Amino acid sequence: MSVKLVDAPGDYEHVYVDVEDIMIKVNDDSEDDSGWISINAINPGIYDLLELTGGINVLLADDYEIPSGTLNQIRLILGTDNSVVIDGQTYPLNTPSAQQSGLKIKVNQPVLPNISYTFLLDFDVDASVVLAPDTSNINLKPVINASVEAETGVISGTIDNFDTLQSQVLIEATNGIETISTYANDLGEYVLVGLPSGTYTVTAYADSSLGFPDVIVTNVTVEVGQTTTLDPITFQ
Repeated sequence: MSVKLVDAPGDYEHVYVDVEDIMIKVNDDSEDDSGWISINAINPGIYDLLELTGGINVLLADDYEIPSGTLNQIRLILGTDNSVVIDGQTYPLNTPSAQQSGLKIKVNQPVLPNISYTFLLDFDVDASVVLAPDTSNINLKPVINASVEAETGVISGTIDNFDTLQSQVLIEATNGIETISTYANDLGEYVLVGLPSGTYTVTAYADSSLGFPDVIVTNVTVEVGQTTTLDPITFQ
C-alpha cells in the first residue's frame, strides 16, 4: 500500500504540519491502542498543507505490504513543530491529541491479496484549524477524508485568465452528497482528487472584491480511475 497527503483549501497563508510517521490497524476494529503497525514513513518532515493543491501531493509511505482483510484505520503521527501563518504572523498550532495518540482516520477498506492500493489523505484545513477570537490559542482538530485512488476519479482543468485575476480561485465539485474543493495553483491549474464516480457540478469562485460572477459547470461525469479534464474556465 501507499499513502499520499493532499489538501482541501483553507483561508490562511500557510499551515505547517510536522509529520513523523504513518501507522495502520489491519483486521482490528477496536478503539484501543493495541494492534497499530508503523509502515515506515519514507518522507517525514514539515509540510505546508496549502502547497498541496493543483495535483501536488506528498508520498508518505510506499510499497508497504499489508495482510489481506480489512484496513480499519490509518494514524498520522505529528511532531511538535506545527504552525499557522495569518496576516504575516506565525502562531503555534496546538495538536495535543496528534502528538499523544496520532490523528486517527477511519478507513474500513477491504484489502485483497496481490493488489496495490494508494490511499489519499485529504486534509481539510479550513475545518481543522480552530482559532480563538484573539488568536491566542489555535488548535488543530483534524478533519481528514481518506479515499482509495483506485476507487475514485479526478477532475482537472485550468483558469484561462488566471494571470489577470491576481487572486486565489477556489474550485468546488459536488454531487449533492459529497463536496471536494481545492485552489488553483500559481499557473491557474487545479486538480480535484478522491471523487467517487458520479455526476458533479463544478463551481469556480474568484475573490468577491473583483466582481466576477461564479462560473458553474454542470453534468461533469467522473469515472473510477479516470481523469475528466474540463474546458478552460474564464471569469467574465
